[in-house]
Amino acid sequence: MNLAALVAVALVAGAQAETHTVVFNNLCGRGVPVLKRNGATLSTGGPFTSNGPLVAAIAYLDIGCGADGEGCTMVETTLVNPTTPGSGSSTDITLIPPHSFSVTTGFGYFNGCDGAGADCTNANCPTAFHQPDDTHVQVACQVNNVNLAITFCD
Repeated sequence: MNLAALVAVALVAGAQAETHTVVFNNLCGRGVPVLKRNGATLSTGGPFTSNGPLVAAIAYLDIGCGADGEGCTMVETTLVNPTTPGSGSSTDITLIPPHSFSVTTGFGYFNGCDGAGADCTNANCPTAFHQPDDTHVQVACQVNNVNLAITFCD
């Protein structure tokens, strides 16, 4: 393969690279938005861009929460380009103990699946996991390179 062909392949591959961004909107006037994956902090309020899939990440507003959001309303997300029908992104809000309602929390996809999301405004919100089998509250998105906005106190 000649140099021009290699450059063309690299440009096409780069243009098709998977990327996802998570942004926060903290309207509470207190606390610090936290995004974590596998115990590692990825963001403390600023936008985070994953160059590739973002799998099994959690987000919460740290207002005295535990190290993994215990005692607070938590968003769980996997942002991944779908490879087969139904294998794309999925996001939800959880109040399964040890998590509990702390502040109004919502999320919505953008750059695809616009308008899909959920809000949790009280401890009994029907849009959050309360038990592990509440899978109907998961919000899926089957669009490449979708992004996620998380809002606190909306």
